[in-house]
This record gives sequence, structure tokens and C-alpha cells, in this order.
Amino acid sequence: MVCSVALLSVSACSQDGATGAKTVRQLAGSAEAVRVRKQVEQRLRETIAHWDAHTALTLGLVTMDDMCMGGKAKEYFFQDGDDRYKIRCMMRVNAFFGASPHHAADTIDSILTAGDPDGSPIPFNHDFFYATKVVDYYRGKTGDPQGPGTGEPHDLSAGTVTLAWDQVHQRGKRQMIEELAICSPSDPPVHRCLREPASTSVTSLRRKYGMVFNLSFSTEDYFTVYKSGQTVT
Repeated sequence: MVCSVALLSVSACSQDGATGAKTVRQLAGSAEAVRVRKQVEQRLRETIAHWDAHTALTLGLVTMDDMCMGGKAKEYFFQDGDDRYKIRCMMRVNAFFGASPHHAADTIDSILTAGDPDGSPIPFNHDFFYATKVVDYYRGKTGDPQGPGTGEPHDLSAGTVTLAWDQVHQRGKRQMIEELAICSPSDPPVHRCLREPASTSVTSLRRKYGMVFNLSFSTEDYFTVYKSGQTVT
């Protein structure tokens, strides 16, 4: 039978359909998915704990968005790769810390010191030239780190990790760490949304400490099962 180009005919002829909800749940709850999910979560939590223990930052809030999605039916026109897998699981983690706005230089310098030792999970250290310029800026030793007129810095980025913070010296409108989105109801193993502790917000941290830092990790794809049968963790 020759399939027409019409969308309905394409859907009817395709034998490579979207993954059903039942299959998504089964794969998301499989032993391999559970094992890798726990490993990724533990690694990220240990990294956050290291920041809390070895820097001048005070941990106040951890957020986690963990989701498994089923693959789409065969894409003939607008191809983005979502038709190649049966399931893809990803995790996004953020940590929010409090600090004094009067000691921003010492706080950031403590992060660089904690990142100096070999093997540290903190990717920022005193070899990071821009980061040392940020410290000097907050100590009043230099002008804007990115050049005259660029204003107060508000983040550092290295690889899959970004550290952002409330601006405290900027005149006019300041860039501030945004409040969290509402946590949608969890439905494990397909979806988890955690705010720990649930009663804490960015606003409450700012009210308590005066300044908020946000440590964010890039979304991590930790479990993918392709329609070819290949599993990638």
C-alpha cells in the first residue's frame, strides 16, 4: 500500500507510534531507571552539601524537577528527535543559599577557596580570572568586571554549573533571583517535583539573610530507552 502525504494517512501508515502512558510508567519504574535516578540525585545532593559545608553560603532550599517523557510518533515534517526514543528521563536541580549582602566579597572568595583543591566539586577557584575580578569588584578594588558601564556582576558559569546572586550595589533596577514556580503535583516514577523545605521561598531567604545565591545544575538526561532497543544512562 502506498501512503499518501496527508497527515492522517501518515499516522495510519506509521508503525512507529508514540509511547503509551502505561509503557512510560513501566520503563520509568524499571530497576535500571530507579538505580540511575538514585545515583544522579545522590551525586547532586552531595555536591550541594559540599557547598554548604565548605563555603560561607548557608543552604536554605533545594528544588528538584524529575520527569520521564514518552517518545512521539514518527516525525515526518518537523523533526526534533523526540520520535527516536521510547522514554527519556531528566532531572533539574537547584540549590538556594542565603548570605549577607555586606560580605559579598568574602562569600564569593570563600567559594573560590573551596574550589581550589584538586578534586573539588566546586568548579570556581582562584585560577578563574573573571571570578577573582568579581571579588575585587565587591572589595572596591576595581571597576565593573566586564568593563566600564557593564554594572554589577550577577553570575559565574562553568560547564554545567551556574552560580547566580542578587545584585546589591547596582543602581536602579537590580537583577534578583526569581521566586520559584509552583510545584506541580508529583506522580512518581513519572514525575517528581520537590521543594525542600516546602515552607521556604526565595523571598523568605532574602528576608532572613539579605542576599540569595542560586546554584543551578544543567538539566541532566539520566535514562533514555531508544526505539532501537538501546538504553543510555
